[in-house]
Amino acid sequence: QVQLVEAGGGLVQAGGSLRLSCAASGRTFSNYAMGWFRHAPGKEREIVAAISWSGGSTYYADSVKGRFTISRDNAKNTVYLQMNSLKPEDTAGYYCAQGYTRELPLRVGVMQYHYWGQGTQVTVSS
Repeated sequence: QVQLVEAGGGLVQAGGSLRLSCAASGRTFSNYAMGWFRHAPGKEREIVAAISWSGGSTYYADSVKGRFTISRDNAKNTVYLQMNSLKPEDTAGYYCAQGYTRELPLRVGVMQYHYWGQGTQVTVSS
């Protein structure tokens, strides 16, 4: 069983930056794709970004392209989400999860991931 713990959330002004981290414990996750998701009140959980096991392939939701960067350090069993130019609409709980395969899944969404973390709250004020 893989356990994922997110950290780095907080309150930030619009235009500011945060870096989220997702640390794995229990079992290593270096051979699997990883994703970041967010869940805002009244909305469905949605994928924000994903990264293949090697880091060679990434995916970003249109809403965060050019602002967010996903990366991973397999030696540290950690995935990061650098969030720049934050907007109030980025406010949500952010979660990381492990994919079922090394490469990015063909279908993009929450169903392609498991071993969800507990989340970290990001609040962006205007």
